[in-house]
Amino acid sequence: MTIELTRFDAAEALTQAEDQAELLADAFATGDVHVITQAIGIVARAHGMTELAKETGMKRQQLYRMLGPEGNPTLGSMLKLLPALGLRMRVEAAA
Repeated sequence: MTIELTRFDAAEALTQAEDQAELLADAFATGDVHVITQAIGIVARAHGMTELAKETGMKRQQLYRMLGPEGNPTLGSMLKLLPALGLRMRVEAAA
């Protein structure tokens, strides 16, 4: 008996803004820049990289590189990217 596997793409499953925000909140809670970057990349792909490139004025290749496995987005990039994703960053006092 052969088991056939299909590829799962989280970007296809995360269609709701609330789910995307929850993924990012969990990623930020880890404090791991690679986990955070990967989560932002998933949300960006869910929105569509071509559309996101148009909205941010960044090139698609730049977005893929920035949000890829070796990516390290700058604060300036994040300030362009998050509003285009319909998200905002918030800072609160630590407990």
